[in-house]
Amino acid sequence: MKLLNSQLSTTSVSGNSLGAIFMMASMAGFVLNDALVKIVLVDLPLFQSILIRGIFACSLMAILCWKMGAFRVEGGAIPALQNRYIYWRCLGEAGGTFFFLSALQQMPIANVTAVLQILPLTITFAAALFLSETVGWKRYAAIFAGFIGVLFIVKPGTEDFNWYAIYAVFATLFITLRDLVTRKIPDKTPSVLVSLLTAIIIMLMGVIGSFFETWAQVETKHLIILFAAAAILMVGYIGSILAMRNGEVSFVAPFRYTILLWALLLGYFVFGDIPDGLSVFGAIIIVASGLFTFYRERSLSRKTGTA
Repeated sequence: MKLLNSQLSTTSVSGNSLGAIFMMASMAGFVLNDALVKIVLVDLPLFQSILIRGIFACSLMAILCWKMGAFRVEGGAIPALQNRYIYWRCLGEAGGTFFFLSALQQMPIANVTAVLQILPLTITFAAALFLSETVGWKRYAAIFAGFIGVLFIVKPGTEDFNWYAIYAVFATLFITLRDLVTRKIPDKTPSVLVSLLTAIIIMLMGVIGSFFETWAQVETKHLIILFAAAAILMVGYIGSILAMRNGEVSFVAPFRYTILLWALLLGYFVFGDIPDGLSVFGAIIIVASGLFTFYRERSLSRKTGTA
């Protein structure tokens, strides 16, 4: 990764532009991973799929940690992972994975992805509620608008309502927990090491859950697809790290919303899904609310001289 950064720094591309490119590539990787898993879930049960992908993901992440020297942290890798917030983060990731994939199995990929775009708003609200961070009325209004956007996608009380849409909301809550406690993890703890532990926890969740479901026969195509999903997921993680290291957070973060474009394209060309008008309108509200939140945070940072 250091070599990649050094090579890219010699080009004429600005840091922010480079960060935006990495972020868009990262979002494409995450959606492609979701699409591949959704394909496999047609034939294999949920926890069996999580377990198999987890084996591949843990193996690839362990190689990445070794290559990046993450196991050679001061005091050793085991003491570095003894912070209790790391395990709260794992709980958030595991719960988010379960509810997200459960929703993905039954819903169009674009709809599930759109619901998760409320994350910047839920994180802002949770930070104000639990971390005593200051949030003004304008950002509270944006949070409220974002939840209205979710209602347009979920459509409670209508014939189009799908109970699995609630799973997508639960996934958002668990991922909010994950991102919130991540702030409490010491900076000296390598991110890839935390990601490896998270991958191991999710794989173990697949092991436990698989005892309660009937296993299906695994074919070579399933293994290839799940290995590709795990590899592309690693690309997504690396891309998101490079995005934040090359560009300003306030500039790069809004490019997360390109994930909706990728989800719409894959949903249409791979699964034949066409979002209805209310879902598209809800997604627009969520994105607009999130962009306004980014804008407000950037403005406040400039006023306080922290930008």
